[in-house]
Amino acid sequence: MIAQALRDHGITDVFGVMGDANLYMMDSFQRHAGCHFYSVSHESGAVLAANGYARATGGVGVASVTHGPAFTNIVTALVEGVRERTPILVVAGDTAVVDKDNFQNISQRDVTIPTGAGFEQVRSVKTVCEDVAVAVHRALNERRPVVLNVPVDFQWQEAKYAPPAGPRWSGHQQLAPSQAALEDALGIIASARRPVVLAGRGASSEESRAALVRLADRIGAPLATTLRARDLFRGEPHNLGICGTLSHEVALQALTDADCLITFGAGLNRWTTAEGSILADKAVVQVDSESAALGRFQVVDAMVQGDAGAVADLIGDLLDEAEVKPTGYASPELAAKLAARSDADFTDASTDRTVDHRSAILKLDAAFPQDRTLVFDGGRFVMKCFSMFHVSHPSDYHHTVNFGSIGLGMGTAIGAATGSGKPTLLITGDGGFMLGGLAEFNTAVRHKLDLVVVMFNDGAYGAEHIQFRNKDMDPTSSTFDWPEFAPVADALGGKGYTVRNLAELDAVIAELPARDRPVLIDIKLDPDKVTAH
Repeated sequence: MIAQALRDHGITDVFGVMGDANLYMMDSFQRHAGCHFYSVSHESGAVLAANGYARATGGVGVASVTHGPAFTNIVTALVEGVRERTPILVVAGDTAVVDKDNFQNISQRDVTIPTGAGFEQVRSVKTVCEDVAVAVHRALNERRPVVLNVPVDFQWQEAKYAPPAGPRWSGHQQLAPSQAALEDALGIIASARRPVVLAGRGASSEESRAALVRLADRIGAPLATTLRARDLFRGEPHNLGICGTLSHEVALQALTDADCLITFGAGLNRWTTAEGSILADKAVVQVDSESAALGRFQVVDAMVQGDAGAVADLIGDLLDEAEVKPTGYASPELAAKLAARSDADFTDASTDRTVDHRSAILKLDAAFPQDRTLVFDGGRFVMKCFSMFHVSHPSDYHHTVNFGSIGLGMGTAIGAATGSGKPTLLITGDGGFMLGGLAEFNTAVRHKLDLVVVMFNDGAYGAEHIQFRNKDMDPTSSTFDWPEFAPVADALGGKGYTVRNLAELDAVIAELPARDRPVLIDIKLDPDKVTAH
């Protein structure tokens, strides 16, 4: 019944690890519902894969785990999903209520609630279909993980199947902005002389992009994005790129000199605003479809609740009616400066034994198919990856450091590759790979995914290594004598490469088009030459 209910809600793929409290559900999901169960190596990897899958498909991602220690293994992944605001359903078996002495027994509700995820209890075999429907629709409506808790003693009981009564999720409703809010915003925009249009993830649809480009052209404004909306305006002549702590020098100057920032679907957190400095001495208009996002991180001058694209077009129409002239801030001179700057403007620090990761990024970004899925694990190396790797659309980029954890990239990449069907590029560090990637690399092999894992290997926990160095302390306790990873990748069924210099990287890149299995590229770095700037 649970398997069929999932299928009737359009769920065809589940990631998980089987145990005594979920194995019959997942067996039925495959044999009776005719769907796909992707076995992973660790329960955290299952929930992370569901996260990546949901983000790649735009639907709900589903994971299944058994009770007790299997359930406690997913805590970090649940927090990541909550902070990413991903609709995830976790079908979790639970210990029978009468089995109080079971050594795997734990209150799974009490484990769930601190993570911020939702919890839905299957109440009886008679309510199974309704309980599944509620959990699915809660995940979609609340945009967070929801645990569907299924006591193990229900598994062999019989009941009559009742198909879902009808959809409870109809998507986000477009709200018409209030007239007063529009007038406040319009007054600020009409008086601006150096405006910038900023898009966040909430404005990353194709329709919103087109509307924001029209508005920027109408008022003569450069365009910028948050990290999560990266590359939304790629190809536009006045694209400033990422706004905030990751801004390049030309963009940072334009953002600093602006007198008005018009934001759409952007939360304006500390990184987007460079600790608030980018908002200094300028008026700020914030547009968002969610009222909770308005003014959440920063005090702004005007707040408009509504769909990004619809509000942008409405503002443009009102400016036309008022015959407000465009500014010249998006000037030919600014376009020329943007065209002239290059990510390659640095002195390469590669040697015969180590690679400058900036040079590696440039080569890999150019060589890997542009229509790709891009996943970053956490680590010191990632700062340059944020600004130097690119995607065709923001939806192809998967962020995994909402909880500040390393080791979440591989699980996410497995789900993203499954959901997108695109070549997937995972960038990880050696520490993150050993923490959360090693076991799941074989998962990618078993499921024949088109996945290339690039490991920036500095033989250390880099963030800790640099802290020791900055205080003139011995960094030995942050370093590791890892095995050679290329033969490990081969033993796990993939293809491994070791890269110690740029010539070896070029040789590996030349072989990538012929890959027929997951690939691991172990790129050796000098831990004292990994720069975030």
